[in-house]
Amino acid sequence: MSRLWGTAMEIQAHTSLKISLPKPLTLDTRHETPKTHSMLHPTRTHAQDTILALTLIAIAGAVNAGGFLAVGHYTSHMSGMVAESADALATRNYAPIAFLATGLLAFILGAATCGWLAGWARRHRPHLQYALPIALEGILILIFGMLESAMSIPHGMSTTMALLCFIMGLQNATITRASGERIRTTHVTGISTDLGIEIGHLLHKTADLRKLALLTGLLAMFFGGGLLGAYGFLNFGPAFTLPIGLVLLAMALPTVMGSRR
Repeated sequence: MSRLWGTAMEIQAHTSLKISLPKPLTLDTRHETPKTHSMLHPTRTHAQDTILALTLIAIAGAVNAGGFLAVGHYTSHMSGMVAESADALATRNYAPIAFLATGLLAFILGAATCGWLAGWARRHRPHLQYALPIALEGILILIFGMLESAMSIPHGMSTTMALLCFIMGLQNATITRASGERIRTTHVTGISTDLGIEIGHLLHKTADLRKLALLTGLLAMFFGGGLLGAYGFLNFGPAFTLPIGLVLLAMALPTVMGSRR
């Protein structure tokens, strides 16, 4: 009897074991992450991150320096605009206040546009959350280069100022999100501060040499981009921005096209 009972228990255990086994998994390739080597894909390598930051900061330097020659103001320095507005109020020189406020609001609107595009992409097209803002920046820079070359800048200076500030806000917000809020490309105040800190650490032999090299490269690229932007505007006018717009589109299109496959 005990032997029959033991056999029954073995059969029951074997049956339970077979029932509890999971079914073979099947892969749904429709939801796989598309493979891409684009610098604007969310899953980038460290090398791609570095190239992206260096490229964007050079572009920001070029647009900023060229923009200064175009409208007489640096279009990425909101600290300067706010301080200049305060000076204008204090000295009762009200004429430039509306002009400066337009630049500040345009910069904020550009950053807000990045946030909106990235939020939409995160819900519907996750791979485009950085590519869409950069593609838009490239299109706007092309528009600036073509339209401002066809008309006299002084007559549309407020529009020019607003467009350039919008572009800078859009780019700064994009790289801020892409770098996890570690890098800003439209100004070098924070970069210079971090560089000074690392130089101080270097004296104690505790510096992060990789970070030190990156910060030095970012500062140098902003300066180099500024030189190219100033030279380009002086020699070619607003048309100097056309290659910049094409570079941005070339960066964004591989990710945009890859997401459609």
